[in-house]
Amino acid sequence: MEVHTTQCCILMGFLCLLYPWSQVCEWREPEELAALLDLELRENGEPQHQLLQRIRDVAKYSVKTNHPRFFNQLFAGVDYHALTGRFLTEALNTSQYTYEVAPVFVLMEDEVLSKLRSLVGWAEGDGIFCPGGTMSNMYAMNVARYRAFPEVKLKGLWSLPRLAVFTSQQSHYSVMKAAAFQGIGTENVFKVKMQGHLSLPLFTYQGAVPFFVHATSGTTVQGAFDPLEPIADICDRQGLWMHVDAAWGGSVLFSKEHKHLMRGVERADSVTWNPHKMMLTGLQCSAILLKDTTHLLKHCHSADATYLFQQDKFYDSSLDTGDKSIQCGRKVDCLKLWLMWKAVGSKGLEERVDRAFAHTRYLVEEMKKREGFELIGKPLFVNVCFWFIPPSLRGKENSPDYNDRLSKVAPVIKERMMKQGTMMLGYQPQGGRVNFFRMIVISPQLSHQDMTFCLNEIERLGNDL
Repeated sequence: MEVHTTQCCILMGFLCLLYPWSQVCEWREPEELAALLDLELRENGEPQHQLLQRIRDVAKYSVKTNHPRFFNQLFAGVDYHALTGRFLTEALNTSQYTYEVAPVFVLMEDEVLSKLRSLVGWAEGDGIFCPGGTMSNMYAMNVARYRAFPEVKLKGLWSLPRLAVFTSQQSHYSVMKAAAFQGIGTENVFKVKMQGHLSLPLFTYQGAVPFFVHATSGTTVQGAFDPLEPIADICDRQGLWMHVDAAWGGSVLFSKEHKHLMRGVERADSVTWNPHKMMLTGLQCSAILLKDTTHLLKHCHSADATYLFQQDKFYDSSLDTGDKSIQCGRKVDCLKLWLMWKAVGSKGLEERVDRAFAHTRYLVEEMKKREGFELIGKPLFVNVCFWFIPPSLRGKENSPDYNDRLSKVAPVIKERMMKQGTMMLGYQPQGGRVNFFRMIVISPQLSHQDMTFCLNEIERLGNDL
């Protein structure tokens, strides 16, 4: 009976993912949702029919990120080969740290990382899968500091001078988190314009010693790409570690047409790449890739736990990769990417990237035909940023309260679309601009009809504002 119940629950969960949901979400206020789900954990278990209803409810009231009208995040859609890999990963339930408990996945991770590095332009190197792009960026900063000041591992922060990190103005907030987490300090992160004329003092910057430059390929909001060649020139001259955060934009490397956006990436020391974003492998799948061949990753993080990493094993102990990581237990993240890549090939992934760019171009052209849609610059990637100007504000750009009124438009439309469940896209202010929409165009389920619906829906929800 227990096995039968488990099988039914697994099947039901899978079918919920495949079900063609009509709405992106079914919004409920927190108190109402908690009551509907009956989240309390009790002394006794529940019968099968009740568990199946729980599964239905979890799916019903969750956001359907695989819905074609989900434009809210830097991930969307579903690849069913990757989804199969995710099911198998969970069923096998092993940790990635040693060959003895994960022989298939140790070899598989090595192959996938090698293939990703080759796309960057490195014939050899190192790397590891991490729980998200933020952690990958933290790894890069930590290894860069270790290379510059290896004594930090033994002696700690007191042995270091004040350090300086340089990053672009629109870089991911994880740079600040990494500086805080590693004791470098957020005041020592200097945000600069990386437009080909970046100039850093040779030895110190405001009393701090530079050691790490964090460039971005695909910024979170506007999808901008920093110019990597001139940044690499400076890093080479001054001996600085160059890291490229390509968590979002890295997948352009699959595309012959669009990989020029990351020209010069092969000159970096490390690269963050999140296949769970544009490649659709599903959360989580993030890699930190290194050009280094001297085992810096292991030297920086190893603790030589003798119960895991014995050196007298009956197989080659170099296959035990767990000491590269700051974690002990480490989830298998390579299978879903490997299986999807096997299924569609590099050409299929290239077509996926190119199709997203084509959809973006279509959306932009449709916006230009409609009154009330104002683009914030020409899209550099598949991020489309724009204002919707309702009829009451058109032609009133010089009014003293114009920006204040415009800033309230996107939040109201967002509330309405979520409560009606028709679609989801994000909004934010940035750099003196009041709230504008950010629409991410990557889902493989997306059609021109979906994008037309989105524009129509924004007009329907915002015309009375």
